[in-house]
Amino acid sequence: MNKTLAAVVLMLGTASLAHANAMPKGDAAAGAGKAAVCAGCHGMDGNSPAPTFPKIAGQNAKYIYKQLHNFKTGARNNPLMMGMAAPLSDQDMADLAAYFSDKKMSGGAANAELAKKGERLFRGGNKQVGLAPCAGCHGPAGEGNQYAAYPRLAGQYADYTKAQLIAFRAAGRDDNTDVKRIHDKDKPLELGPMQMIAAKLSDKDIDALASYIQGLRN
Repeated sequence: MNKTLAAVVLMLGTASLAHANAMPKGDAAAGAGKAAVCAGCHGMDGNSPAPTFPKIAGQNAKYIYKQLHNFKTGARNNPLMMGMAAPLSDQDMADLAAYFSDKKMSGGAANAELAKKGERLFRGGNKQVGLAPCAGCHGPAGEGNQYAAYPRLAGQYADYTKAQLIAFRAAGRDDNTDVKRIHDKDKPLELGPMQMIAAKLSDKDIDALASYIQGLRN
């Protein structure tokens, strides 16, 4: 990881941790009673029945809380989730995060033709283009970082991961597309690490990473 990107990642981790530490103590039992509205897209146990919706079972609680907060404030733009998060209190978000993080994410399988390249990128990045390895923030097994509120990736649907990487890349390159993921920028007009990282990925890189991540176990 080059020094500039490392510094940006460190700053983002510090900011994420500061926000995550403000999370109320979640009650998984209370969250179970509030999760019915989430089940249509994410499944009652957090394992979405459709690959276009993310699995949130076993996801880091602080990450779930942070994303719900971002949807509620409009910092992350998704009309469906913004509407779902709008009536939630901070305690509701914490309870839902506690409930889903306590569930077990279902496994997936990687495409054998893509997995080897995906593993190289995930664990080692690509020095030729200055691409940092995913494992640096998300862990060698894709378990995420609960303290910095970095998400668990292992087992996530390839379709969903691919869509997110394309959206991050579009923001990083300012591609002419309506779908850009820009919610984690530290300041207006500044790109966050994921936008800068994804800007270096080719379509084939994204396919390989998404497939490898789907097959990860931890």
